[in-house]
This record gives sequence, C-alpha cells and structure tokens, in this order.
Amino acid sequence: MRLLLPISAFCALASIGTLASPAHAALETGAHAPDFTAQASMGGHQFSYHLAEALKTGPVVLYFYPAAFTKGCTIEAHDFAEAIPQFKELGATVIGISMDPIDKLTQFSVSECRSAFPVAADPNGTVTNAYKAKMPAKHLASRTSYVIAPDGHIVLSYASMSPDEHVERTLAAVKALKAGH
Repeated sequence: MRLLLPISAFCALASIGTLASPAHAALETGAHAPDFTAQASMGGHQFSYHLAEALKTGPVVLYFYPAAFTKGCTIEAHDFAEAIPQFKELGATVIGISMDPIDKLTQFSVSECRSAFPVAADPNGTVTNAYKAKMPAKHLASRTSYVIAPDGHIVLSYASMSPDEHVERTLAAVKALKAGH
C-alpha cells in the first residue's frame, strides 16, 4: 500500500525532516524502514516485538537510546511515557531500543517507561546498525528517533544526544502524517 499525502502535508513533513537533519548517518526521510523482530519488554513482561506487525495498526515511533538508567535516557523515557496518550489518540505506537540486555530493559520498562510502552533489546547491535543509529567506536546506540508510516517508509529521522526534543518532534511528525490522510 502506498501512502499518498496532499502537498501541504508533504511540505509539513519535509520541513520537519529538514529541521531534524541528523548530525550522523541516520536513515533519511523517505527511506524504507528495515523490518526487525526483537525481544522486548513492557510493564515487566517480555515478548517478541515485530515491526511489520506493529505497522499494521498505524505509524510507529521508533527511538534508539544509549543505555537504560542513565540520566538522558531516563528523561527521554519519562517524556515518552507522559506523551503515550497523545500518540495513542493519533493511532501511533512507540518503542525504544537500546543495546542493553533484556533483563535490564525489563526493569527499565516498569520504572522509567512507567509500563506505558515497550523497550527492545538489541545486544548485538543488529537493529541499531540497520538503522544507522550506532555510536562510532562504542557499543551504544546514539539517541536517534524515527517515525515510520504504516507503509514502512520513514517520515521523520531525528538525531540529537539531547533528549529534549525527541518527543516533540516525533509527535509533530505523527500529527502531520495523520493530517495527510
């Protein structure tokens, strides 16, 4: 299925993507998002997360973060948890990914994600590398956020080590995507 957007919505999405140009080589707006399956946890319960299945219900906000329980990652998890009702209202789901082991993320999903959205483990960096979200010379993900349309294409790519604007930018992209229907 191909997503068709009116010119106004396309321009809004393009301007969001332009303003959000990453400082490193993240996947670009318009690229096809690599499908993946990963071990995830939400509310302390582990399960297998599959991107293609999640996209069947609407857009997916996929964000990579360096490490659970660090200051910036905790701030970002709290911010996403607070915004989950807004994302749900727009038909979008959120998932965070780090290179942490699943046991650590199971705790993080309860305490810092407040059981509001899942976090997935990518200990080998397979998904992180596919999304070009790995820090050079470190076994850590960079702080990179994507909004993926239900057709599997990236409508927002934003990278910043500051957690401050990831929720605001992804929410704006999801709103613009919804307005384009």
